[in-house]
Amino acid sequence: MNAPHEILLAEPRGFCAGVDRAIEIVERALAKFGAPIYVRHEIVHNTYVVNDLKAKGAIFIEDLADVPPGATLVFSAHGVSRAVQEEARARGFSIFDATCPLVTKVHVEVAKLAKEGYEFIMIGHKGHPEVEGTMGQLDSGIHLVEDVADVARVQPAQTEKLAVVTQTTLSVDDAAEISAAVRARFPSIREPKQQDICYATQNRQDAVKLLSPQVDLVIVVGSPTSSNSNRLRELAARLGRPAYMVDSADELRAEWFQGVSRVGLTAGASAPEVLVQAVIERIKALGAVAVRKMEGIEETVKFPLPKGLRLEAPPATGMA
Repeated sequence: MNAPHEILLAEPRGFCAGVDRAIEIVERALAKFGAPIYVRHEIVHNTYVVNDLKAKGAIFIEDLADVPPGATLVFSAHGVSRAVQEEARARGFSIFDATCPLVTKVHVEVAKLAKEGYEFIMIGHKGHPEVEGTMGQLDSGIHLVEDVADVARVQPAQTEKLAVVTQTTLSVDDAAEISAAVRARFPSIREPKQQDICYATQNRQDAVKLLSPQVDLVIVVGSPTSSNSNRLRELAARLGRPAYMVDSADELRAEWFQGVSRVGLTAGASAPEVLVQAVIERIKALGAVAVRKMEGIEETVKFPLPKGLRLEAPPATGMA
């Protein structure tokens, strides 16, 4: 058989609550204050989302010097360092923080334990904005480890008060392996009460673990900069399936589907459903006739918006 006949959709897939909230913050700020709204770093790591917001009047910057005085500034979902927060305040911007609340939880934990004299080992990817934001909560005392080999090399100043934190979008399996190495080397290390890897990352990886054995090929919708999307593709490949990540339907190649009967399809937490639907249409054009949704966890998490952007309550009537 030369063409796929069925598409199996992972559940859950696509946008998580933190991404929904971050995009809504930019859109509400544009509606309330008008364009331009400045955003430090891509609000979420997805090309389509960023281009859509640019078209509506968002301007994405890396350097705060590129933002005019008095402008409205949004911090991206990945979080920022203390130095960036302080510089933004000093420059007098009107600031809305779209940092995912699950990333903020890690920042709060780091600040709290640092006051108690703790040093930290952070499991994460060097250069990722979330890692830079978390490590930037302190001037020093956070040691980054990217793999098991790094654990053997890390040299904290003391080991009596040592805690571990994790980037929220890592491979659950990789993080578990590195955490085990950290525990083996530092048996008394303090671990978070709940793991730092976010519920959405965990759920999407679990869905790919269920999906992969049932299909001949896995397609992940996500942008190259998206950590959690990259992890989904790697996981499918590790489970023995050919796996490709695409930013849009245009990147699909007919030759990938040669001899493939069933295609598994998922999307990273920053990839909108409109892109998934476009991929489905393109695979249908190659011959697929059926689309089936897997059983999966239904996510009901919703995070509140910052105060200045919530919908105004209607005026109260009657007695106060």
